[in-house]
Amino acid sequence: MSLKAKLEAVIYAAEEPVTLAQLAGLFSDEALEWKAEQEAAAKAHAEETAAEESENPPLVQDTLSDLTVAPDAVEEAAVAEELGAGAGLDDSAGEDARATAGREAGATNSEPGTEAASEEAGALDVSEAEAKRAARMRDREARGVIKQLLDELIAEYAVDGRGVEIREIAGGYRMATKPEFHDAVRSFIKGQKPPLKLSLPALETLAVIAYKQPVTAPEVNEIRGVDSSAVFGSLLARKLIVTAGRKPVIGRPILYKTTREFLLRFGLKDVSELPSMEEFEKMAASELDEAEVAELESSSGEAAATEAAAEFNPDLSTETDVGTNGRGASHEAETATQFPQAASDASASGAE
Repeated sequence: MSLKAKLEAVIYAAEEPVTLAQLAGLFSDEALEWKAEQEAAAKAHAEETAAEESENPPLVQDTLSDLTVAPDAVEEAAVAEELGAGAGLDDSAGEDARATAGREAGATNSEPGTEAASEEAGALDVSEAEAKRAARMRDREARGVIKQLLDELIAEYAVDGRGVEIREIAGGYRMATKPEFHDAVRSFIKGQKPPLKLSLPALETLAVIAYKQPVTAPEVNEIRGVDSSAVFGSLLARKLIVTAGRKPVIGRPILYKTTREFLLRFGLKDVSELPSMEEFEKMAASELDEAEVAELESSSGEAAATEAAAEFNPDLSTETDVGTNGRGASHEAETATQFPQAASDASASGAE
């Protein structure tokens, strides 16, 4: 199994976003082995290319003029060689003298025991520092390899033929459905058992904290216009908000901010991904349009039902059978005709 496939499997199986440090701790050795294999493959390819080039060298034409040497040039080369040999002897003699003087000076000015101890201590410090440096370099290399493979996975999942993607959320990596398939996922979720939801006051309070954080409870109450003390306790219990110190004003009220759990629940990388006011306005406008369309469809359906019932009214009015309640069939038809409107009014009142 390749290292990329293992990274993909871990990200898919994890309930929370997997961080780069966690992946490096799991697959550090395999990442370094993968890097060594890639480097070996690249080196082998380079050697094959060089061998192919060596098999077809460029043609060289040697001429007689290139092989002949003038007599004057031969004499000058011999003189230069003799001078170089003499200078080399003089340099070697000078170096021997300096080395001998240095050894004598070191022998007279240093103590053997102190020098040995200092060398051992220095060697230990150097070895520990080198070990720590090597560990840091190893971890950095492993993270670089894993980051490269994660980028390749993200690019592969970004193609149009896939319905999921790997997304950075709350400092880690997590699989999620693509936004363009939101309608399909939403229609499926509607048929499932609804999960536990936050109440409307809790959602309002959480939204104010998310957009105004860090914020105090009195500031939230002023924005909402009601007391939110009980809601703060619920949000703290669900770990969606946390205290963030005290505000440096009179009374020093407690500040609140959102938590990592908030990012996980709402699928955000950070609070900067929260929708803007312009996006909220577009969403509200689209919902209003959908409501108007639904109202028109319901009104047209009611009109069709009324017309269908009116067609049967003449036949029903000729019958004079009276039930135990003393009402005629024509009255029952009229009641049946008015039923759709009554049902719609009841549903509207129940919704309110």
